Amino acid sequence: MGRKVTVATCALNQWALDFEGNLQRILKSIEIAKNRGARYRLGPELEICGYGCWDHYYESDTLLHSLQVLAALLESPVTQDIICDVGMAVMHRNVRYNCRVIFLNKRILLIRPKMALANEANYRELRWFTPWCRSRQIEEYFLPRMLQDLTKQETVPFGDAVLATWDTCIGSEVCEELWTPHSPHVDMGLDGVEIITNASGSHHVLRKAHARVDLVTMATTKNGGIYLLANQKGCDGDRLYYDGCAMIAMNGSIFAQGSQFSLEDVEVLTATLDLEDVRSYRAEISSRNLAASRVNSYPRVKVDFALSHHEDLLQPVTEPVEWKYHSPEEEISLGPACWLWDYLRRSQQAGFFLSLSGGVDSAATACLVYSMCHQVCEAVARGNQEVLADIRTIVDESSYTPQAPQELCGRILTTCYMASENSSQETCSRAGELAQQIGSYHIGLNIDPAVKAIVGIFSLVTGKIPLFSAHGGGSRENLALQNVQARIRMVLAYLFAQLSLWSRGVRGGLLVLGSANVDESLLGYLTKYDCSSADINPIGGISKTDLRAFIQFCMEHFQLPALQRILSAPATAELEPLADGQVSQTDEDDMGMTYSELSVYGRLRKIAKAGPYSMFCKLLTMWKDTCTPRQVADKVKRFFWKYSVNRHKMTTLTPAYHAENYSPDDNRFDLRPFLYNTRWPWQFRCIETQVLQLEKKAMQDL
Repeated sequence: MGRKVTVATCALNQWALDFEGNLQRILKSIEIAKNRGARYRLGPELEICGYGCWDHYYESDTLLHSLQVLAALLESPVTQDIICDVGMAVMHRNVRYNCRVIFLNKRILLIRPKMALANEANYRELRWFTPWCRSRQIEEYFLPRMLQDLTKQETVPFGDAVLATWDTCIGSEVCEELWTPHSPHVDMGLDGVEIITNASGSHHVLRKAHARVDLVTMATTKNGGIYLLANQKGCDGDRLYYDGCAMIAMNGSIFAQGSQFSLEDVEVLTATLDLEDVRSYRAEISSRNLAASRVNSYPRVKVDFALSHHEDLLQPVTEPVEWKYHSPEEEISLGPACWLWDYLRRSQQAGFFLSLSGGVDSAATACLVYSMCHQVCEAVARGNQEVLADIRTIVDESSYTPQAPQELCGRILTTCYMASENSSQETCSRAGELAQQIGSYHIGLNIDPAVKAIVGIFSLVTGKIPLFSAHGGGSRENLALQNVQARIRMVLAYLFAQLSLWSRGVRGGLLVLGSANVDESLLGYLTKYDCSSADINPIGGISKTDLRAFIQFCMEHFQLPALQRILSAPATAELEPLADGQVSQTDEDDMGMTYSELSVYGRLRKIAKAGPYSMFCKLLTMWKDTCTPRQVADKVKRFFWKYSVNRHKMTTLTPAYHAENYSPDDNRFDLRPFLYNTRWPWQFRCIETQVLQLEKKAMQDL
């Protein structure tokens, strides 16, 4: 009697609307699963069309091409003799659903629509799909003619059901359903479902892997059973990076861990597990068995197939493993680097252009490109032919093989130090030293002639000459003169990105990289359309605190001693005149707050959903040992005034890698006005009333 089952789950680097590429990756994963003896293969959410199609889900083309890919899968010899579970959008009775389509040997067994849709933060599934609200009910789905001819079926079951094979019972969950308070796996497990599958489209956020692993292990600890999680990986076409982390768990232990970040387009995990282990584990949980005796049962779709083999006595089973987590610094070095790789190869550009200022932010951005080069070299050394083909296309050399990260970095990263009369020799040498250690093609230039020309045009027209504060000018003049420098750097960055390879006799153009961190964006501590304006920004969702830890990690991990000087220097924009050759302006002085304070404001504003008054109340206790109520009030008012004055800058923010849940990205994630009453009269009055009461009480206590 067979009882050992081999199951497969995978992480695929799917790309929105890349039906051809998506089909090939799905087929490859099924082939690998079969070669390893698996009889069930699970793929990520909406893998046929790619998860991030967004408003393309409204288009009939997306539904049509998904059906065509499904037909190609049904027809392929690769999909025979293995239960295949794929994700796609399906229209049923004129309603669009996010579905799993499960098939075997050219017959569709079940279409299972998603029941709890992700509709917060970066997700808008309710905009395109409708949840299936009829628990444990199915109805008939009439197949389109192109599938009827293939499957010889007119209708197939559609709805909330489970599969009953000869030897076990399998149930589906889709992504968000694992995160809901009452997940379907609870009732399915009580109804005797032994294998639960979860197809996810779950994006990376720093420190998120723990939550995912905990949810899966806890699901199988309380209820027993086998749990398979598949996930999308890679850049699907926008700000999110899907980080894989596919896994197989049983009875509270992990039996297979997929990589969280890798350049492999197709990754398949398999495990051979004993169903009797599930049954004996469940047998002794008395409370579970009591609940199971009262559960409403699921409709079962009978499948003439077994996941186990008849004679499997000598077949070895998979042993449990200890999950290995990355530190946040490692996550930063890997996630945005993989995102950059996908963006570079898919945009068909020849590399990146980065304004390297000698500060932490641009240095961190350069280190991410260098980390990407490391991963490319490692993948090529491991024999990854797809990565090798991609890098040859990027450098436009059919026989090229990267030898070392520095050598590759010299091919694909151009860095540029744009000096002005306000730049110090110190930042110039720091930028040059880092460029030399990572191997980038480095340019130095001076922007003063362009600044003088533009200010000269203004003076010619108005007859007025603006001056810096240090030279007797007012604050408006001072700010305008800083902004001219910043914007000229952006203009030059795009000019060099388009033509610097041409000037060297090399084909192609470069993607301009931005390097404004999440805290600066939140406060608007950047010039609109300055060098924060770029094609993409790999650090735009990462806090200054995390970036400093990442720089420390790179210094040790990649042996880049130049980073030590960058870390120990004060952060400065260098847009105001030097005082005796030394920097007179620092970022924290300009902002009127520290970066660590800014991180706290950011988390309270977005994650804790605190307005000015709530933030004041929370910070009173958080900072009670270092600040008086009056000081807390002043800090909160200053933050909200600065935030609201500069909120309009978020509308033009460069698309950034999403790594932090307090990101102020106006485009998708942080939907708030950009024109505020910046005096916040009612809110600030509430704070003031509270401060006066606290001060009065303190006086009475004295």
